[in-house]
Order: sequence, then structure tokens, then C-alpha cells
Amino acid sequence: MMAQETGSLVGETLRRDAGIIGLLFASTTSIVGSGWLFGAFHASKIAGPLSIWSWVAGAIIIMLIALCFAELSTLFPRSGALVHMSHASHGDGMGRIWSWMLFLAYVPVPAVESEAIVTYANNYLPYFIQPGGQGVLTPTGFVTCAILLGIMALLNLMTVRSLLNVNSTVTWWKLFVPLLTVVVLFAASSHWNVMAADPNGYKATGVFTALPAAGIIFSYLGFRTAIDLGGESANPGRNIPVAVIGSVVLAAILYILLQVAFLYALAPADLAHGWSHLSYTGQMGPFAGLAATLGLSWMATLLYVDAYVSPGGTGLMYITGGSRILFAIGEMEAGPRPLVRLNANRVPWVAVLVMWVVGAVFLLPFPAWQQMVNYITSITVLTYGLGPVALLVLRQSMPKLARPFRLKGAWLIAPAAFICSNWVIYWTGFRTNSFLFAVVAIGFILYALYHHFIARKPAGEFGWQHIAWLLPWFGGMWILSWLSGIGGGRGVLDFGWGILCVAIWSVLVLVYALHCALPAQDTARAMRVIDATL
Repeated sequence: MMAQETGSLVGETLRRDAGIIGLLFASTTSIVGSGWLFGAFHASKIAGPLSIWSWVAGAIIIMLIALCFAELSTLFPRSGALVHMSHASHGDGMGRIWSWMLFLAYVPVPAVESEAIVTYANNYLPYFIQPGGQGVLTPTGFVTCAILLGIMALLNLMTVRSLLNVNSTVTWWKLFVPLLTVVVLFAASSHWNVMAADPNGYKATGVFTALPAAGIIFSYLGFRTAIDLGGESANPGRNIPVAVIGSVVLAAILYILLQVAFLYALAPADLAHGWSHLSYTGQMGPFAGLAATLGLSWMATLLYVDAYVSPGGTGLMYITGGSRILFAIGEMEAGPRPLVRLNANRVPWVAVLVMWVVGAVFLLPFPAWQQMVNYITSITVLTYGLGPVALLVLRQSMPKLARPFRLKGAWLIAPAAFICSNWVIYWTGFRTNSFLFAVVAIGFILYALYHHFIARKPAGEFGWQHIAWLLPWFGGMWILSWLSGIGGGRGVLDFGWGILCVAIWSVLVLVYALHCALPAQDTARAMRVIDATL
């Protein structure tokens, strides 16, 4: 019935033009965005030379999560698959809540990438950022970011094949420039003993607190774009796992090399006041500023050009992924039905329009790159936390289901991925998490009021028994964050006790989440409904 309704609205289905390279590059370009332009600098200020290990730790955490989604993606080979996973594991109530959380995780990313572009541009057109070094947008900067978002949205109205062809060209550039930067910085630097500089200016715990604070986890987040385009791939069972895992591996190699090159290109004068006060000409563009201090003006110019291409490409693909999430929301009737409307190129144009408008609105509460990065990291990792849970639910309820990609050691990897997700949320800090959980709580209350008092649907259809595990998960994480000494917490838990408490709480929540899952027969029924949307 749902498939028929979708057809009556749009007349045609999404194109299946996305090949393995197109999906690999879609995820890769979503990962390699503004993070590489800013991440090494911010990580160095927090963790000093140990920042190299921050990127290694970030890669391990994201790979654990990505492996869970690699198996799930083959079970839901359709656009906006992350929406469908939540419906299958814990029912329609969970699916609707998670759908809008996913949207809130996707929609600010193109906005933060547009902020990265104008932040770099402010070095030679000082109209976009307010003076003071906080990176806050001026009214001109806000309007410019909104226009950039509009351009990304317009490009998304092309056919998916044309869009991915454009993206492949952008991705080659986005891989070439960072690798060239690594080679040039190594060749031009004196390779002084940076590892011994200011040994008291950083702590080992900075390796982990830098993961959210320096934008390291944010820099790895884009792997799921290939999953979002699953309904537009001719061979999703093969293409999506390769794209998901391959993009994380490529990004990890690139980011680690960039951090090492950045450290070894520093001069003693750069650290005269310690790691936390690291600065130089062109601080708004760390690699470009470093190249300028080394006398590499041509390299600085190339990096300023890339400051448009890299964030622009990532923003472009996040509008693509976010619009497919909205398409799936409409498809599963978790939101307005017009979200499934397609244009002549069979692209969900209403969803693209919503991504543009709401993305511009997100510039208001987060008018600076690093402010928005903290929020994006926290809510995105929160939405990633469902992946390990859904994987174990389906392994438990449908063990004989054919899996084109089957993750070995899933009962060890999935809990580890869930624990790591919660660690990242914990390390984001109390202030950011308070805002995050307040947004989630408001959304949940509004949805509950709509369901019970406006739509007047039966209480049983809300699925309270299947979403009950969310309260101890979110509430427990907020309390642990409040007890921590990170980002405004009370400082009751030191670093070691904090991560231990989060790990124990994560295991308890995971066990309860499996207990709250749909019965096997209901999961099978949900899978049939999802299959009908193809």
C-alpha cells in the first residue's frame, strides 16, 4: 500500500545509477571537508604532539561503528536506510523519533561547511567574521552562508549520476591537495624535535577530549553517505560495505599524515608560548598560515582555493544524504508525505528545499565553526549509537536472514562500538550535551503530544514499551556528563572513573535495549513493510 501511495505521488522511483566508485567517493568527500583544514591545528592546541594518537583513536572508534553499519546497510539497500533500521529494530514510535534526530544531525553540516568557507575567505575579504578571534559570523557572513547553502541545494537537483560525477571530480581534488600538503610541509620543514616541545603544556587525556573538541570525530563522520544513497545503487550488497569501510580507511591515512606533517612543520617560535597558545599569521586558515610562514606562498594560495572546494563538496553531499533521510521519513509516514515528491530528474526536491531552509536557520544559534562542530559531533554520534543496537537486535530476532555482508565478531564489535559512541558524547562536555538532550527532550514531548492529543492515536501505537530504554540512555549520559569535569561539569568524576562509568552504563543500556526490541514476528512484518517501499 505504501509503495502504491509513493508511486501515485511521484510517478517514478529513484534512479539506480550509483556505482561502487561513486558511492566510495560520496562517502570520502563527505568525510574530507573542513575538518582537515582546521582539525590538526585545534588538536595540536589540546593534545600537543599526542594529537597524532587522537586521529588514530578517532579512526578506530569510527571504524567500529562503520563495521556495524556495513552489515546493516546490506539489509536495508534503500535511500535513507538509517530511518528504516530504527523502524525494524524498535517499531514505528522509535522510527519516528530517530528519523527526526537523524535530520537534526544532517541539516547543520552543510551550514558548518559554509561557515568554514567564509572563515577562510575572511582573511582577504574581512566582512564575514566579527573581530575578536571567536569566528562569529557578521550579518554579511550569515547571508553569504545562506547563499552558499542555496547553491549546494540547486546542484542537488541534478540526476544522481550527474551529481556523483561532479562529486568524483571534486574528490580527486580533495585527495590530491591534502597529500600534496603533506609532501610539501615535510620537504620545507626543519624537522626539529617538536615532540619534546613544552612537555607540560598538554595532558595524555587530551588525546580523547580532542576527539570532539578539535573536530576529529566530526572529520570522520561522513562515511554513511553511501548508506543514504543505497536505494540509488544497482548492487548495494557489494557497493555499500566497500564504500563505507574504504572511505574510513582512506580518511584515516590522510588525516594521520596531515597531523604528522603539521607538527613537524612547526618552528620553535610557533610554540614560544606553549601548545595551548599556538598561533601565527593566518590563524583562521591553519595550513595556509603555516605555508605562508614557511615562504610557500603558492601553497598557501592553493590551500585558499581548496578552502572552497573541500567544505563545499562535503556540504553538497550532506544535503544529498539529508534529503534522502527526509525522503525516507516521508516514505515511512514519519513526516509529511510531500517529502517524497520527485522532480524530473527523480530527485526529492521538497526534501532538498527543507535541507536548505532549515540549514540556514541553524546558523543563528551556532554562528561559528567550532561551536557548531561540538553540537554536530554529539548528536551525530548519538544517532550512530542505534547502529550497534539495531545490528544485535536483528541478529537476535532474525538470525537466518540472508546477509550479503556478515560482520564477524558482531557480539563483541557492536557493544564496543556502542561504548565508544557514548565515550565521545561524554567527552563532548556538559554544556553541549545539555543543549543536545534538551533539543531531544523537546522533540520527544512535542511528538508525544501530537500522537496522543492531536492525532488522537491509541497509546499502544506509540510503542512506549519499545522506546523505554531511551530514557535511561539519555538521562544517564546527561547525569554522567554533569558529574564529569569536562565542558562545565561538576568535576566529581576524574577522567579514568568517568570512562569506566560510561562503559558500564553503556553495557546496561544495551542489555535493556535488546530487551525492549520488537518481537521477532513484528520485526519480520516491519521488514516486509520496508521492502514494499522499493
